Amino acid sequence: MNWRAVAVLVCGIVLAAPQGQAAEYPTRPIKLIVPYAAGGPTDVLGRMVGEYLGRDLKQPVVIENKAGAQGAIGAEAAARAEPDGYTLFFTAASIFVLNPMLYKKLPYDPQRDFRMLALITDLPVVMEVHPSVPAKTVAEFVAYAKQNPGKLNFGSAGTGGTIHLAGEMFKQMAGVDMVHVAYKGAGPALTDLISGNIQLMFDTLGTALPPVKGGLLRALAVSSAQRISDLPDVPTMAESGYPEYGVSVWYGVSASSKLPDDIARKITASLDKALADDTFRASLEKVGFPPLRPRSQAEIDQFIATDRARWAGVIKALNISLD
Repeated sequence: MNWRAVAVLVCGIVLAAPQGQAAEYPTRPIKLIVPYAAGGPTDVLGRMVGEYLGRDLKQPVVIENKAGAQGAIGAEAAARAEPDGYTLFFTAASIFVLNPMLYKKLPYDPQRDFRMLALITDLPVVMEVHPSVPAKTVAEFVAYAKQNPGKLNFGSAGTGGTIHLAGEMFKQMAGVDMVHVAYKGAGPALTDLISGNIQLMFDTLGTALPPVKGGLLRALAVSSAQRISDLPDVPTMAESGYPEYGVSVWYGVSASSKLPDDIARKITASLDKALADDTFRASLEKVGFPPLRPRSQAEIDQFIATDRARWAGVIKALNISLD
C-alpha cells in the first residue's frame, strides 16, 4: 500500500471538509434571536428580515424573542451560541453601542463576541413638542427653554435609551435646562406628551409620524442628514443650527465573531440582496423603516465606531451608570 498517497488523500479530505460544509450551508432551520418582546416594532422588522433570508437561503428562519435587561438577555444567548451560522442576532444600536458605556458588567462584549453582517435600517429621531409650547422652530424653543429653566419636561422610553440620550445631547448642545422623565416604554411617554403632561420628546420616526400628521404634536426638526419625505416641511437639526447633532436608531444582523468567513459571506450576500431588492425595501418603508443600502465590512465598522464616539461624550458628561 502506498502510505504516502493515503496520507495525501486523508489530508485533502480533512482540509476540504469545512469548505464542503460551508458550501452546503444551510442544511437546517436558522434561528434569529430578537432581543425584544413579540409584537413590537423591532420584532416586526426582525420577522421581515427573517422571512426574506429564509426564502433566499431556502431554509426556515425561526424568530426567538428573548426580551429583557435592555437587550442583554438576547445578546448573551447569541454570544454563547455555536458559531455555525444557525444562530443569528437581530441587534440594535443601544445593545452594541450604549449598553457597554452604561453598564459596568455585561454578559457580552459586542466587539469581542460579535461580527456585524449587515446594517438594515437607520431611523432618525423627531424633535416634537406639545402644541401648548409657543415655539415653531428649534431656535424659538431654545429661547423659550432658556426663559423657563427647569420647567420643561422631556419624556423617554427609559433611562439610558437612545431616546433619552437624544434629549440629553440636545440639552448639552443648546445649553438648556430641561427635566428628563423616564417611562416604561415609548407608548406611555407619547401618551403623556399628547396629553400635555410633558412638553417635549425626541421620538423615532415611525412612532412620531401619526400624532404629528394628525396635528396632535408639532415637529420642530429631524435628526437625519436630509429632510424626510414624510415631513418635507420639517427642517433638519443641521438646518436649525446644530450640524453636530447626529442621532439615529439603527438595526442590523450579527453573528458570533467566531463564525467562519465563508458562511458569514453567504449570509451577508443574502442580506445585501434583500437591501437591494425594491420590493423588500418598499415593504420596510411602508412600516416606517427607511432601508439602508448594502455596505462593506469596513463601512459597517466605521459606522458603528462613529456612533460610539458620538455617544461617549454625552454619557461621560452625564456621568451615569445603570448597574
